[in-house]
Amino acid sequence: MMPDADKSILVTGGAGFIGSHLVDSLLADGRPVVCVDNFNDYYDPDIKRSNIAGHLDDPLFSLVEADIRDEQMMRNVFERGLAQVVHLAARAGVRPSVEQPLLYLDVNARGTLNLLECCREFGVGSFVFASSSSVYGVNSKVPFSVDDKIALPISPYAATKRAGELLCHTYHHLYNIHITCLRFFTVYGPRQRPDLAIHKFARLMAAGQEIPVYGDGSMKRDFTYIDDIITGVRSAMAKNYPYEILNLGNCNPISVMQLVALLEKHLGTKARIVYQPVPPGDVPITYADVQKTTELLGYEVTTPIDKGIGKFVEWFRTTSTDRNDAGQGGSGSAEFA
Repeated sequence: MMPDADKSILVTGGAGFIGSHLVDSLLADGRPVVCVDNFNDYYDPDIKRSNIAGHLDDPLFSLVEADIRDEQMMRNVFERGLAQVVHLAARAGVRPSVEQPLLYLDVNARGTLNLLECCREFGVGSFVFASSSSVYGVNSKVPFSVDDKIALPISPYAATKRAGELLCHTYHHLYNIHITCLRFFTVYGPRQRPDLAIHKFARLMAAGQEIPVYGDGSMKRDFTYIDDIITGVRSAMAKNYPYEILNLGNCNPISVMQLVALLEKHLGTKARIVYQPVPPGDVPITYADVQKTTELLGYEVTTPIDKGIGKFVEWFRTTSTDRNDAGQGGSGSAEFA
């Protein structure tokens, strides 16, 4: 059974980087949206508020400032009657999770469980869960397939995302909720979080400051442009499979040094690099196998990395970039997860 098109779609974390782009897409198609976000201080909450400012007067848009762990607040949201849930809210970042594991477990696992319980109680039968490539850990087999064994995560963040997938399967099995878990691979583009590497590097380079490169710069990530991610999410929402885990990636990992070179090209400036030790929890490579995603969702990558970095820099040049990296545990590290 497909979700009721007349009912609202709940987007948790809907004011964040990925969430706000999804909200844009849904509203453009005339779909009513309930956005839940707690505007925490992991980074400047004003950034998230600006992401959705243009929708506040839209009658199809409803903002609920709440924490997904708040059982009564979430019940109040579900009492409105929902067609579908896209669960993007999470405590983000591999490195901060090493410093605050209890917080990450509470938000990412218990918060997900709270939403699944509401789906059960209120009869919402369609749920899309944002997982992460970090669940693959140090995987010697590349590219990463959803059929790979992933029993050994190496960060609390990764462990909580895998826990979320397992909870999703449990609720599908017990209550027949249709659930798709999407493993995102290093998403970038306009509105990217300020702690993520591309945004942080661009800001530091534009200011003539040093950028931190971990190890020898050979670490690789499968950077995936936001438009491709949103296309994949929308396709998963529309297909509404009973239960699937799918990768959403670019299928073309590049090294940190290759990334720096692309930023130098598009910013027209030279990077001042400071090499630092590899932090705990970081993996040497992420690389998505999207064959199954293509077969089931018709997923295709449309934005190669050079084009995507160019589009990011266009946005970066027209956006205020003087905000601080609030809530980064004082480390100031550039996050790649």
